[in-house]
Amino acid sequence: MDFMSDFLVNKVRFRTLNVIDDFNRGVLGIAIGAGMPATRVTRYLDQLAAWHGYPDRIRVDNGPEFTSTEFVEWANRHHIKIDYIKPGCPRQNAYIERINRTYRTEILDMYLFNNLKEIIEMTEGWIKFYNTERPHDSLNNMTSTEYRLAA
Repeated sequence: MDFMSDFLVNKVRFRTLNVIDDFNRGVLGIAIGAGMPATRVTRYLDQLAAWHGYPDRIRVDNGPEFTSTEFVEWANRHHIKIDYIKPGCPRQNAYIERINRTYRTEILDMYLFNNLKEIIEMTEGWIKFYNTERPHDSLNNMTSTEYRLAA
């Protein structure tokens, strides 16, 4: 998981919480909002878990949302190990950094957004495309969905 931030055309800042599955390189979801406190993060992760189940571990940086008591207690309640990357070492979370770059290039930097609804709609379409139509070299040129189903 990782956060990104950008601005609407009216200069209002928003953030995204990007969540992927390292196994199949699939995007599990991207939460978008003006703020992303730990409460919102854990609520969103519970929503994703309803579809995908809770993971055994989560790899994150040392940002305040991920080091908060609320997030750590949430992970403990669901028996999730938190793997914190070393500060200043984004290479330790390379898969999410790769998806962040792709998402930034193909969505955030490509379009001007007037409101969060526009970003959410564009992002939902991009996630579907990314998971079902984009092959990955590291997955023998299969899409994330194909690789998950073949496993």
